[in-house]
Amino acid sequence: MVPVPHRGLRAAGRALLPALCSGLILAGACAQETGPIKIGVSANFADVNMAPMLDGARLAVAEINAKGGINGRLLELVERDDREDPDSAVVVATELYHDPGIVAVLGNGFSGLTLAAAPVYNGGDNPVVQISPTASAPAVSQAGPYTFRMCPSDLAHGGALARWARDGLGFQRGVVLYGNDDYGRGVRQSFMTEFAAIDGQILTADPYLGSPPEVGPYLDRIVRSGRAEFILLAGYLDEAEYILAEARSRGITIPFMGGDGIERIERQGALAEGTYVTAAYMSLIDTPRNNQFVESWAVAYPGQAPPNLSAAGAYDAVYLVSQAIAEVGTDRTAIRDAIAAVGTTRPAFQGVLGTIGFDANGDVTAPVVYVGVVRNGVVELAGENQ
Repeated sequence: MVPVPHRGLRAAGRALLPALCSGLILAGACAQETGPIKIGVSANFADVNMAPMLDGARLAVAEINAKGGINGRLLELVERDDREDPDSAVVVATELYHDPGIVAVLGNGFSGLTLAAAPVYNGGDNPVVQISPTASAPAVSQAGPYTFRMCPSDLAHGGALARWARDGLGFQRGVVLYGNDDYGRGVRQSFMTEFAAIDGQILTADPYLGSPPEVGPYLDRIVRSGRAEFILLAGYLDEAEYILAEARSRGITIPFMGGDGIERIERQGALAEGTYVTAAYMSLIDTPRNNQFVESWAVAYPGQAPPNLSAAGAYDAVYLVSQAIAEVGTDRTAIRDAIAAVGTTRPAFQGVLGTIGFDANGDVTAPVVYVGVVRNGVVELAGENQ
């Protein structure tokens, strides 16, 4: 198990605490409860993009506990790795569900795992809130009344890329390579629909499977045709790294672009130069809340990469759940109802990710998607008006 962050964490907690931490008061019915308030967290913590989710949750818990917790009760994370396996996700969800001390769960990381676990969290006679920081598949919208997410769906990512390709870059023709899974199909669908609506043309759209993905014939066809102005890669980071290398080895120099699944593609250095990638969160966004969060992250985790969406989303989710507990107590149903009302009958939540409210499906009501571009090994905002 990764150790709890230590150096500078209490200082970070004092430096950055939302207003909810000053005077958190539980409902009278819960005043007699003692012991820690437990929040579950589950994802594949071995994945480079999901490991920060655990760190983000730990940072928020440490900050809240440094101020005495919620009405004197400390928060405690119950950490479980789903190993990026649907069966494991269900087993973990069942364990967390049946722990009577757990009032909410952060998870899962990937959409498929979130959807696998959702029937457990939404079922039985005592369902528990499930909040995913990163699950972006459109199907998550229908996962159940106790399932929420902190990020936009793939529909928003695909649409943002399509508008950037057509309006931002002036491209008219492109090709799509997509992983034949929920994520890949979701980004492909939304991109193609939006690109066609703004007079763009998709020359070909081809699925891939396998590890490494079998895309050689597709890339050879792109070389022979010579008509494509860009390649949309609707897939995950390891696939993108391989496909990008294969394309460059064939002399394909047109830009690649992808959704948040290819986050951290900049690690490929010169190979990824000029690649466009969307994100619901970027650490360089210049807002007071985000600047404070990034500063506290650097103090708590010196030497680590800046926080990503999984980190920021988990961090915000812990504070969101804590706010609900402060208002309504630790009853699972009451917490769910309080979170569902955020942005409607209750004030919107002001977090690192911006202003958060939820619709009837547990989706954020005003999703924001940024487009970044890899320049000299780092991701910069691709346009000024973001």
